[in-house]
Amino acid sequence: MPREDIAFQTGDNVTLRGWFFTPEAASATPLPCLVISHGFTAVKEMDLDRFAEHFTSSVQISCLVYDHRGWGASDNHPSAPRHETIPYLQASDIQDAITYAQSREDVNKEKIGIWGVALSGGHCIRVGAVDRRVKAVLTLVPVVNGLENGRRLAKPDSAPVFNRIFEEDRVARAAGKPAATIPVVGLDPNGTAALGTVEAYEWLSKLGGKHWKNEVTVRTMQEFQSYIPEAYIKYVSPTPLLMTVAEDDYLMPTDLALAAYAKALEPKELQIIPGVHFGAYGPQFEQVVNRQIEFLKKTLLA
Repeated sequence: MPREDIAFQTGDNVTLRGWFFTPEAASATPLPCLVISHGFTAVKEMDLDRFAEHFTSSVQISCLVYDHRGWGASDNHPSAPRHETIPYLQASDIQDAITYAQSREDVNKEKIGIWGVALSGGHCIRVGAVDRRVKAVLTLVPVVNGLENGRRLAKPDSAPVFNRIFEEDRVARAAGKPAATIPVVGLDPNGTAALGTVEAYEWLSKLGGKHWKNEVTVRTMQEFQSYIPEAYIKYVSPTPLLMTVAEDDYLMPTDLALAAYAKALEPKELQIIPGVHFGAYGPQFEQVVNRQIEFLKKTLLA
């Protein structure tokens, strides 16, 4: 599918970079657009092109794919370090991506959807609740409650360690020192990786390549715990919502996602797929995208 390198500015003048996908056959009229962003620490080269290509080859839609600020090809704010995730800023950047999409002559400004996975799945819930330019919300294995999610992932004796690391980092940054970092993934049972699971290690290490670095700021972990997108989920309505949940997801726990979905108002749809968190990139890919395409046909393409 045709792919164009693009760049756009955020409200605080950070340059975000990505790709704009269109169908093979040129359209004489502006097309609906799906804004696609990745999950925790991931970059666009980690299979987002695969999703966008599938959508644009299946239906008459364009896809805007980009890297979050401070990750991949995108810039970071001069006052902020790279590899730091502040959830509310990433959510705001989705809104700036929508604005960029609406500025394009080849985009139907009244037909904008947002697609997010894991952490950006949570962002899509938040943005869908407050930005009525959004006409469809697709969220895949989303983060819905960072505080409870973090507690589920943490080792039982890790709280004192992380509390000390958080405190030391804030003191150091206030003194003008560089932000402290920890690995995103790792297999050391005594380590301080953000995601200390074999599943996360294998997926991120395999797809990361030269575009991804196994590093995230300490502040990111504290910000993650304070992020609770499910507080917004009932306000997504009347915008249509599709939530895809994995049956055996322990990274973004299944029961948390289902409890959040129960709070959403109509119109809403739930897809439950077999397997674990990253299954949508592998054995469940076709099942996921085919359901998402059917949802798009009823919403953006109707």
